[in-house]
Amino acid sequence: MKRLKRIVKGLAVVAMTAIVGCNEEVKNVKENIPTTPIEEMSYTPEKTSFELWAPTAESAVVRLYNGDNLAEEVALNKSDNGLWRAEVKGDKKGMYYAFQVTVDGKKLKETAGIFARALDVNGNRGAIIDMRDTDPEGWSDDKRPAVDPTEIVIYEMHYRDMTVHESAGSSNPGKYIAMAERGTRSHEGLATGIDHLREMGVTHVHLLPTADFGSIDESRPTDQYNWGYEPKNYNAPEGTYSTDAANPVARILELKSLVKAMHDAGLCVVLDVVYNHTTLTENCGFELTVPGYFYRMREDGTFADGSGCGNETASEKPMMRKYMVESLEYWVKEYHIDGFRFDLMAIHDIETMNLIRERLEALNPDILLYGEGWAASAPLYDESKLAFKRYTYQMPGVAAFSDDIRNALRGTLDLSQGGFVHGVAGNKEALKFGLVGGVEHPEVNHSEAAWCAEPRQHISYVTCHDDHNLRDRLEHLSPEATEAELLKMAKLAHFGVFTSQGVPFIFCGEEMYRSKRGEKNTYNMPDEYNAIDWALKSQYGDLVEFCKGLIAMRKEHPAFSLGSAEFVRKHLTFIENNNEAAVGFVLDNLEGIDSAKRIVVLMNGSREGVEFDIPAGRYKWISDGDNIHPKGMGMTTINDGKLLVSPISGVILAEY
Repeated sequence: MKRLKRIVKGLAVVAMTAIVGCNEEVKNVKENIPTTPIEEMSYTPEKTSFELWAPTAESAVVRLYNGDNLAEEVALNKSDNGLWRAEVKGDKKGMYYAFQVTVDGKKLKETAGIFARALDVNGNRGAIIDMRDTDPEGWSDDKRPAVDPTEIVIYEMHYRDMTVHESAGSSNPGKYIAMAERGTRSHEGLATGIDHLREMGVTHVHLLPTADFGSIDESRPTDQYNWGYEPKNYNAPEGTYSTDAANPVARILELKSLVKAMHDAGLCVVLDVVYNHTTLTENCGFELTVPGYFYRMREDGTFADGSGCGNETASEKPMMRKYMVESLEYWVKEYHIDGFRFDLMAIHDIETMNLIRERLEALNPDILLYGEGWAASAPLYDESKLAFKRYTYQMPGVAAFSDDIRNALRGTLDLSQGGFVHGVAGNKEALKFGLVGGVEHPEVNHSEAAWCAEPRQHISYVTCHDDHNLRDRLEHLSPEATEAELLKMAKLAHFGVFTSQGVPFIFCGEEMYRSKRGEKNTYNMPDEYNAIDWALKSQYGDLVEFCKGLIAMRKEHPAFSLGSAEFVRKHLTFIENNNEAAVGFVLDNLEGIDSAKRIVVLMNGSREGVEFDIPAGRYKWISDGDNIHPKGMGMTTINDGKLLVSPISGVILAEY
């Protein structure tokens, strides 16, 4: 995992913070929670108001800076519910601020607080700005695209991966606004960046961590690379991707410009959020305002570590729960974000996740919420109350990644064994489980119990950022295979994802057969491992068109996203076949659901032709094994109910 390389760094600060973290007063703040939203800094030209939640502090001050020069120190006054407040008269726009609290007679380090919405370089101080200055032209008219739930396709990407290679044709490589540029082209004249996403037909663009993180020096960001799973300030964008990290307005304006460009292109925006842990604990606003409260602590005063990063946050504590909810609401309101992916979601408790869904649906009924239904190690909380994958059915409207279909299609995480696309036996029931969207089905005998109440709680995928990418995995597990055979395996893997009743998810560049040079964990590796060479789009254009066709197929045929467990059980039946690397199913009685009345899907991962028994009838080819024709192409009549499917291929037939 990306986190293992950072565990030593995280653990190194445990001893430094444990004594402060054990503060007995922390146990008494349970009910001392403000009922109204907290705005640590509120600006008007006449005055700037400051507000800090620090119920265990004996005193608190806010310091105002002109650049790096201290201009003024103002004492905060304690009020109800652990809040400290002060007002500073005059126009302070352009200045920076930092809080400092005294706990148990000890002055802690300065901090921007936990609600800072604008930052200096590297996020140690907050910035006093007028948020109206951060709105791009037309922002008030920005609207989220309307997406039919049956058509959702998620595309995960990293700003830098998509735009930094010279072949991307970007004027601002690696930056927020690079992904907002229209008309960028590869050397071969093919669309790149946002135009490529629009061309592919995806509906939701999943952006890797965008909130301020602590692993890159923003004063020289081009020299470093990181995915950003080391959160420092949750409510302000990272400066690495800004064209001017020293300007606190620029990073906000440029991120909003990207969101608007995505919306204008018909794309919804999903943020990858990392509320389960923080970067270096001693420098985090949580510990520098209320030591020991926001994390789960062991009896000896050390930090629990279900995240594998040195600490785990405590979503069940009232203020942490309030913080998460209000932080996410802020991203929806201020940045018009359309969905969130939760890193290590199983560290968060089910009650919090359900409250998040309820509050965000009130702002956007179509909000998309999903996450990793696991933790790096056992969290320090009642397992039955945490958002593990197996409890997804208890969180309506929240989805989880399916390692079931992932492993079934492409093999185990440790590369010890291939999967269905390699012709390996033992993956059939897990694949069938993924194809029905993780819901209970009478014809599925998977070793795991059904964990989805509805199929759209199941994120179907074969790869994401956090693992070997598909090409490297296939080449490692099948070293004797020809490139043509490897590409057939890649097609079949995508075929399995896009014919699942779950929500399909694809990692950036997989449609172009990208490589990360065999490296699994490239979270901090140079561009040569992570950047997408857009020449691949031309070189592997057949695969690009195949994936594009799969996306168009789902839009043409809503039967692949029935949306209801009851409908899946009613309309989807499997075709019996003795080959362990062959799976077939029929979507039947589709009148009123689909333009076709029957769809037959056949998958053959074996290295020999497999004959399937299918309903007799007159069909159009949607997939002939090599190409996808969403509306159907050509006709074939199956009189004897037999169809031979070539090795390593998928066939789809539709009867109208």
